[in-house]
Amino acid sequence: ASLSVPPATSSALFMSEAPDSSESSSADAGDDKIDITLDDRLYRIRITRAPGIEWGTDLSFSFVYVRAMEPAGPASLSNQIEVGDQICELKAVGEKGSTVVPLIGASFDAVMRAFATLAKTTKIVDLVFFKGSKDELKALCEGGSKKSDVESGKIKITVIQNKGSRDEQVKIIIVDEGANVRQTLVDNGINVYQSLTRWTNCKGKQLCGTCIVNIVDGANGTNRKSMDEESTLRENPDSYRLS
Repeated sequence: ASLSVPPATSSALFMSEAPDSSESSSADAGDDKIDITLDDRLYRIRITRAPGIEWGTDLSFSFVYVRAMEPAGPASLSNQIEVGDQICELKAVGEKGSTVVPLIGASFDAVMRAFATLAKTTKIVDLVFFKGSKDELKALCEGGSKKSDVESGKIKITVIQNKGSRDEQVKIIIVDEGANVRQTLVDNGINVYQSLTRWTNCKGKQLCGTCIVNIVDGANGTNRKSMDEESTLRENPDSYRLS
């Protein structure tokens, strides 16, 4: 797996107060649009109501993000929306009386309902996205940033070895965006293999499936699983990756 985390800045933003509310209560939000000038990672895009996006969440079923995009779909062709971007806001365009629907921290069902309950005449919508992880978005809403200690173009990997045992160790590694996890760990003397596979592994070619790591936090900042990786890890939790 390779990692990519956008640079962070500090600002203030508010999470949806009722992420599981019905359509009528969501409409009470009025026209309080998100000020995208608050943070460089926020952006607004005008796009068709069917943007060709596969939405996803973690096990909390909230903080919905772009899991995948249709290769020739409007989102992919926009050259702006990227996998991992968090959806923050929805507003119908060209509809009299349309209101802003806040979606930061909203449940998956609430986001799907926001799209499903758009008027049949609605063709175009304004969407606000955040380029960053769930934790970074939460930090921004709280007026801070968890990544402020890492310079632009860099990411921080926190490695927990032997978790829960007397030999538990925590190591922080700062690397360039796009770094390969397995190679980074190997370069820092961290063994990702068990028993004899330390010497008999495929050296990162996704053939043996022995370099599994559990990405507890920050999975949104990694690349998508390849078909080979999906097949190898089909019986494992989503957080498991071939490093």
